[in-house]
Amino acid sequence: MFELVKSGGWPMIPLLLLSAVGLAIIVERFWALRRKAVLPPGLGQEVRAWAARGKLDPVHIDSLRRNSPLGALLAAALDVRHRPREEIRERVEDVGRHVAHRMERFLNALGTIAGAGPLLGLFGTVVGMIQMFLGVMDHGVGDVNQLAGGIGKALVCAAAGMIVAVPALVFHRYFRARVDGYIVDMEHEAIQLMDVIDPRARRAAAAVAAFPADAQPTQA
Repeated sequence: MFELVKSGGWPMIPLLLLSAVGLAIIVERFWALRRKAVLPPGLGQEVRAWAARGKLDPVHIDSLRRNSPLGALLAAALDVRHRPREEIRERVEDVGRHVAHRMERFLNALGTIAGAGPLLGLFGTVVGMIQMFLGVMDHGVGDVNQLAGGIGKALVCAAAGMIVAVPALVFHRYFRARVDGYIVDMEHEAIQLMDVIDPRARRAAAAVAAFPADAQPTQA
């Protein structure tokens, strides 16, 4: 393997650096975007129970904010729980944008690696072809070793560029999709919490629960 990398020449150095950075980002994002770290199981239900019982002191809210991205979103709604529902929604949307930005950390760099890998591979291919033609100019077409070295460098660099780019592109799309799914789930949890802390929603739910089912009007 080392001989194969060595045969690619100095254009392999940036490709190896990109592969190392890409691998580090993939491992870090896998750890940071674990579901239990972003959406702790049962957290939304627990916070709704707090809100229903009125146990919302600042210490609990600050602890919730530091708990997870979902906790930060729910804490933002609780900070303005006494305001109209539209203001609560605006605060949740503002905080949600910051939370989404933090979850997308390093994904732009991973996308850049996916785009730069083939270009660096193409650059190595061009360098190999230039070396090959310079060898032809100096030694003529009879030096097969010189020709083979230039062609080999071109092929190795092209292959290395694709090897770096393909996993980076796949994981970039995968993490984007995972973040989008988390955002949808967090929005759902935030809406459920707003229904609990909104006085109008609570009164409407109580009225529906108190209205006998057999007393509802029936269609003729």
